[in-house]
Amino acid sequence: MTNSRFNGNGYHPSNGNGHHGHDHDTREVEFVVVGETEMDAHLRDADFLAKYELNYPSVDKDAIKAAVTQILEAVGEDPNREGLLATPKRVANAYEELLSGYRTDPAELVNNAVFDVEYDDNMVIVRDIEYFSLCEHHMLPFMGHAHVAYIPGTKVIGLSKIPRIVDMFSRRLQVQERLTQQIAEFVEEILGAKGVAVAMDGIHMCSMMRGVEKLHSGMTTTAFRGIFKQDRELRKEFMAHLDRASGKRSLL
Repeated sequence: MTNSRFNGNGYHPSNGNGHHGHDHDTREVEFVVVGETEMDAHLRDADFLAKYELNYPSVDKDAIKAAVTQILEAVGEDPNREGLLATPKRVANAYEELLSGYRTDPAELVNNAVFDVEYDDNMVIVRDIEYFSLCEHHMLPFMGHAHVAYIPGTKVIGLSKIPRIVDMFSRRLQVQERLTQQIAEFVEEILGAKGVAVAMDGIHMCSMMRGVEKLHSGMTTTAFRGIFKQDRELRKEFMAHLDRASGKRSLL
């Protein structure tokens, strides 16, 4: 249980006169948020949310439905034919789900699953995490697998939380390079990890369905932070773990 301050963008209790907001002397209202931890407060801090592009407003489904109707008309289709009648609504619902990463509550995601430990520099690896995202250039899907490793400082995180972090950043308009960096930065920050490594492979519909139309081309991106960035042998160890799991030979 910690004290939290809510500014003009947050909730203010009634001042007893039927009005909400600050008291008449404009002093800032301070009250206790039951059950909130220090980690929760950090994860819900306005600067933290802005840094990771979180806390976006709700999806305007009506605007999306109107836009989809216009697109259907623009390509020569009839939005009133049977097969397309519900398409604008379906597309609006799909975008709400596919872009939900902008509206994830990181405190709820972590859910107090960060634990104090001493792991003596062991490498923790969560690999083969499936992800799906939308390319910000054409709004077409790209997908693949993410592999995340970290060297704990004094904290570790619950195993299921790493895939949820990957989902939080992939379910938005993205490029694979930035997606990889954001995952690494977030894990490093919330754990105070000594080092973080992220490798992602992806196939992109924007290059498979249009443009160069190369069906078998893929993309691999990596991000190294902390001691992974400084120590080439540690990076090789990380990649070797992935190679052994996939039966491939490391190129590093």
